[in-house]
Amino acid sequence: MAERPSVTTFVMTADVPWPADSLPADRLGALDPVTVYEGGEARSCAISKISPLGATIRGAASRAVGGEIAIELVTGQRAAGTIAWTVGDEAGVRFKQPIDMMALLNRKLVAQTSERRKMPRVELRCHVGVKWGPNLAAATLRNISAQGLQIEGDGLPARDTFVSLFIDGLNMPSGVVVWQRERLAGIELMEELAWSSIMPWIRETQRRTLA
Repeated sequence: MAERPSVTTFVMTADVPWPADSLPADRLGALDPVTVYEGGEARSCAISKISPLGATIRGAASRAVGGEIAIELVTGQRAAGTIAWTVGDEAGVRFKQPIDMMALLNRKLVAQTSERRKMPRVELRCHVGVKWGPNLAAATLRNISAQGLQIEGDGLPARDTFVSLFIDGLNMPSGVVVWQRERLAGIELMEELAWSSIMPWIRETQRRTLA
């Protein structure tokens, strides 16, 4: 059986991942394991979302809001923070110092074998053009990975619709809508996006977003 791809999301905007940011579709799939430290004790958890300013962890972390915590990142950095919120089995951590998300993404890619290297799920915002048949809709990107993307907008196509996608600076393959509800839609790409094409685009998009 093929290993399920991780659905851990790397948030490139300067935001703290809050519980309301998650969709049911975000919760389906494997998450990257992570070690957290509380009072010198190491605990194994999973990381749902991480941004320059904070992270959402799932698992055996303390549920005490305001508690001190540190997350050991794959870059070797131990990011110190405090627990900002808890909902169910998730806790939000606000970092005391911003972390380097591009370094974290690079390390995530390098850790994979070259022949199986895939871009993880990355959250950022930009305009997306969606075309199906004679129809054209403007949408906003929510997140993107090697296999697909989530978009938000009005008048989006229904499930099972084949679409063409247009994102400035990124050559996008066609896709098919695999779920759609209200103003949101998930699109699976017909061809995988190569990490070598996504990374320069993410770097430039993040630069413009944070400028």
